[in-house]
Amino acid sequence: MSAPLLTVDGLVKHFAVKRDLIGRPTAEVRAVDGVSFTVNAGETLAIVGESGCGKSTVGRLVLRLIEPTAGRVTLDGADVFSLRSKELRQLRAKAQLIFQDPYASLNPRLTIGETLAEPLLLHTNLTPGDRKFRVAELLTTVGLPSHTASRYPHEFSGGQRQRIAIARALAADPKLIVCDEPVSALDVSIRAQVLNLLKDLQQRLGLAYIFISHDLAVVKHIADRIAVMYLGRIVETAKTETLFAEPRHPYTQALLSAIPVPSATRRPSRRLLTGDPPSPISPPQGCHLHPRCPSAEPPCSTTTPILTDDGHRHATACLRWPDIQNSSPALQADDQPSADLARLMQAFITAKV
Repeated sequence: MSAPLLTVDGLVKHFAVKRDLIGRPTAEVRAVDGVSFTVNAGETLAIVGESGCGKSTVGRLVLRLIEPTAGRVTLDGADVFSLRSKELRQLRAKAQLIFQDPYASLNPRLTIGETLAEPLLLHTNLTPGDRKFRVAELLTTVGLPSHTASRYPHEFSGGQRQRIAIARALAADPKLIVCDEPVSALDVSIRAQVLNLLKDLQQRLGLAYIFISHDLAVVKHIADRIAVMYLGRIVETAKTETLFAEPRHPYTQALLSAIPVPSATRRPSRRLLTGDPPSPISPPQGCHLHPRCPSAEPPCSTTTPILTDDGHRHATACLRWPDIQNSSPALQADDQPSADLARLMQAFITAKV
C-alpha cells in the first residue's frame, strides 16, 4: 500500500490572548490540541464540528499559513514545518486553499485573468502567451467563458466567484486542496453546481481534498472519510457511510441528530447535549465533552481518551463507547434525521442545475 499523500501527527496550535509585562503568555486559546490524521491521494477527508472547534485552523496549519505550537505535517514526503521559504514556496504548488467567502478572497483591483496568472508566475516558467492560454483553459475547466478573463470580480455572482477561486487553486496543478467551507456562503442550487464541479475535478485530476464544513448533509455526499472535531480534538473518524450508520461518540450522535428534517409531520427524537461548550482558554480536564455528556462517568473527568482504531478504520476517542454501543440502540431508519435531508440534497446534487 502506498504512503499517504498527507500525514498530520500531533498537531497543536495555541493562540496567546493575554501576556504579562515581559511578553510571556498568561492565557492561551487551545485552538488545536493534538490532532492526527492522514489523507491519501484522490481521497476526500471531511473535517466537521461546530463553530470554534478548530477545523479551519487545522486547514491553515496543514498549508503552513500559520506556524504550529507543536506537531508535524508531511506532504508528499516533505516535512512542511522544516522547510525554508524557497522550498516552502515550491511545495505550495502541491497544496492550495479555497476560502469560504468568495467576495473577500479575490482582489478587486485585479482582473480575473491577472488573478489566475499570479500562481502561474510564481510556480511555472510559462511564457506570456502560454500563461494567457492556461488562464483561458482554467476558466473553461470551471465552467466560465474564456473571454471573462478581462472582467473584474464585482462583475460576477457569488457562485461564479467561487468557480474562479477553484480555478486559481488549480492553476499550479496541486495534489491537495483544502476546501474551507467552500459552499456555505452560496445558495442551495449553486452549492449543488459547485459540489458537482469539485467531484468532477477530483475524478479527472486525481485531487485529494480536505473538506472543512459544518453541513453534514453536504459532507455525506462528497467525503470518503469524516473526522469529527470537538474543542480542538478529533473525537471520531470513520468512512462516511459507517459514521452515518453507526456513530459511536456521543458528540457525533448529537451532531447527526441535530440535522433538520424537512417534514411538518414527523418529529424525530433528538440526542441533546446539556449546557454550553466550554471556553477553549480553559477546557475541561480529561474528556473535553464530559461536562455535557449524558454518558459521562467519574473517569471521564480525569482521563484523556485516546483516538483508538477498531481495526476497520473507525476510530473513537471515548472511554465509554463500548458500553454506550451496547446499551444504546442504534439510530433506526425513522429516527435518522439525515434521511430526508440526504434525499433532498441528493436530488440537488444529481440534478443538472
